[in-house]
Amino acid sequence: MAKVTYIQHDGTETVIDVKNGLTVMEGAVKNNIPGIDADCGGACACATCHVYVKDEWLAKTGTKSAMEESMLDFAEGVEPNSRLACQIKMSDALDGLVVNLPESQH
Repeated sequence: MAKVTYIQHDGTETVIDVKNGLTVMEGAVKNNIPGIDADCGGACACATCHVYVKDEWLAKTGTKSAMEESMLDFAEGVEPNSRLACQIKMSDALDGLVVNLPESQH
């Protein structure tokens, strides 16, 4: 398991353990993290799990696929560090990952 810190737009932090192999989105949904709706269930077919990955974690979370880039076109407030939480698969290498949730998802 790896710890993920989800930071709401108001600064509220929630730290949870997410099993390796699950996505950042699945960890959020299983733990009722507000702002991660996951309308498509993790199929990379919406942008309701949009998060901002802290810069020091970007390289470790992997590269955005063309599909993820396309879905981010539908999200508000997209930044260079924007990712879809459904596309970030947890592993021991991501222990301590920090993601911020956009204001538009609250």
